[in-house]
Amino acid sequence: MIWLAFAILTAFFESLKDVSSKYSLRNLDVYIVAWTANIFAVLFLIPLLFAAGIPKVEPGFWVALLIGGTLNVISFTLYIRAIQIADLSLTVPLVTLTPLFLLVTSPLIVQENPTFADAIGIALIVIGSYVLNLRERKKGYFAPLKALLKNKGSRFMLMVAFIWSITSNFDKVGVVNSSPLFWSTALYAYLAVGMFPIALFNSRHKFKQILPNLQPLMLIGFFHAIAITFQMIAVTYTLVTQVIAIKRMSALISVLFGHFLFRETGLKERLGGAAIMVFGVIVLTLF
Repeated sequence: MIWLAFAILTAFFESLKDVSSKYSLRNLDVYIVAWTANIFAVLFLIPLLFAAGIPKVEPGFWVALLIGGTLNVISFTLYIRAIQIADLSLTVPLVTLTPLFLLVTSPLIVQENPTFADAIGIALIVIGSYVLNLRERKKGYFAPLKALLKNKGSRFMLMVAFIWSITSNFDKVGVVNSSPLFWSTALYAYLAVGMFPIALFNSRHKFKQILPNLQPLMLIGFFHAIAITFQMIAVTYTLVTQVIAIKRMSALISVLFGHFLFRETGLKERLGGAAIMVFGVIVLTLF
């Protein structure tokens, strides 16, 4: 069960990454944060990579990097934008929908097939997403679902969840064809290069924000690097769906951080919804 320990650590550091990003986005440009976070992640990963050694790289690695890296450029930009414009407690729990999408993408990409018991987990995830917006219930039974789709940050995070259901599989392909650290470093180097033209086009006049804010930006990169390293180690021991399921426990932590650090309202509904979604994810994993 060593994979479980690494998956739990992934969830914890993923939540810290969300909190540090949300904090920085109060004063910094979204594209600057998205770009520099990947740069600093690479800088933290390179020493670890050289300490562990450069592995033999198989041909499948390059295809996975091209497809997974390109999709991650899109998803990471949407992710940072989502947590900037909406509450952590409303947006982050939606990434628990990734295992739901993985039920379709994993069999197609890495031939990992789900079990019949996954239906229970799926139902819980859907119920949890409904509960997240339960305060809208007075407007009608479908109001919570409509609120989910009307909120721009929520829509962005739904797109992220779907994209991650694809990239998580390519992560495993990349790790199997190299090593966890080599894949993580290569992926974030790809993201740093891929997001530079996006940052240049949208925020060329805001690059001056970087030097005065090196410490918070480096912190995001550090949490980013640690989380992805633990995740890539975990997927070498078990199914992608299991690792991503446990990783989504970060949603509960982020809801609490959102309430106590950023004074986000609706704790009861959002904590309840996130808890149901995480429980559904655990059911997907254990059965």
